Amino acid sequence: MTPSSPQPSAIPAGFLSVGYVTKAQGLKGEVIVHLTTNRTERLDPGVTLFAKRGPLHVVRSAPHGDRWRVQFEGAGDRNAAEALRGVELFAEPIDDPLALWVHDLVGSTVQLADRTVIGVVEAVEANPASDLLVLDGGQLVPLVFVVSSTGGVITIEPPEGLFDLAE
Repeated sequence: MTPSSPQPSAIPAGFLSVGYVTKAQGLKGEVIVHLTTNRTERLDPGVTLFAKRGPLHVVRSAPHGDRWRVQFEGAGDRNAAEALRGVELFAEPIDDPLALWVHDLVGSTVQLADRTVIGVVEAVEANPASDLLVLDGGQLVPLVFVVSSTGGVITIEPPEGLFDLAE
């Protein structure tokens, strides 16, 4: 491969972004990682994450404020840690039938219990009280109103009048 040819992606198909390296920490190769998931087991020692540069094996990790201090295998000094700055981290989806995953919700049809279609999910917006489904018609639906999500159809039970303001 010549230096000018594109590098192949080392990220397996279907893997999800779970965080990124913000900066080096200390002199022994540790980095600070900001997780974009609430699944902290993504940084358990022994876990392998993936980046465009290849796999990264977690040697140790510990909470560091609202982020994580992480040592990756092979990053033994400050220079190696600095080389990881800005690297986006990917992992395979976790099989948890009780969890709602953003990648599964986007594109789903949202309906009421009586099967009245409200719209299609365009995005999921983080919100301190409850994440919000952003629908194609501009409506926002808090996830606390979701009663089921199967086969690309999300059924909700919103309080009466939630959609009346949009009319």
